[in-house]
Amino acid sequence: MQIIWYGHSFFQILTQKSKKKTIKIAIDPFDEKIGLKPPLVEADILLITHSHPDHNNAQTVKDSPFLISGPGEYEIGGVFIKGVPAFHDDEGGKERGEVTIYTIESEDLKICHLSDFGQKELTEEQLESIGDIDILMIPIGGVYTISAKEAAKIVSQIEPKIVIPMHYQIPKLKIHPVKSRETGISSKMKSFNGVKLEGVEGFLRAMGVKSPEVLKKFSIQEKSLPAEGTKIIIMKP
Repeated sequence: MQIIWYGHSFFQILTQKSKKKTIKIAIDPFDEKIGLKPPLVEADILLITHSHPDHNNAQTVKDSPFLISGPGEYEIGGVFIKGVPAFHDDEGGKERGEVTIYTIESEDLKICHLSDFGQKELTEEQLESIGDIDILMIPIGGVYTISAKEAAKIVSQIEPKIVIPMHYQIPKLKIHPVKSRETGISSKMKSFNGVKLEGVEGFLRAMGVKSPEVLKKFSIQEKSLPAEGTKIIIMKP
């Protein structure tokens, strides 16, 4: 299996189902309004965690993929996907609504993409639905999601074997206001001009990691997972 990160929460997963068949999965493609240039990628399956433009730019995904945009259980070409409902904030969705957490099972590996998770912690029901995870993609940048310290607590809840941080400040990334569902006013600040997400450094400190592995593309097999503990992988977009 190969994992590619395009920045923000946008991933492409290539899973080998046979010598001749590779299934491509795209997750949360972003719009160019966030300052990053969205790549044109191929996908057989497209996962959208919620309807904000920095996560739902389906136009940048080719090949008319099978679209999944909410909770449920799915099986496409031998890949098993589960969508688990969660909240974009810690107010039961009152501020920014709901998101969908996805788990993906293929090649004896189980991946979890936490979306713009905003709760302070996962509920027991969510943890049970997510199950045992090999690779966790988790937001760490604060502002509209959990912070670095909160993310570290979520990691301790899930206890994955590998963690890939996402949704944090990288060069050229620009964050725009998300309006409150109830008031129509920005839920955090009146203006986000010049305001940035947290960088990856805070998360590394919270996890007690000084020298993480940094990769442009991440290739992984079940047999190469860490035998114990949690490994942090920093990906280059």
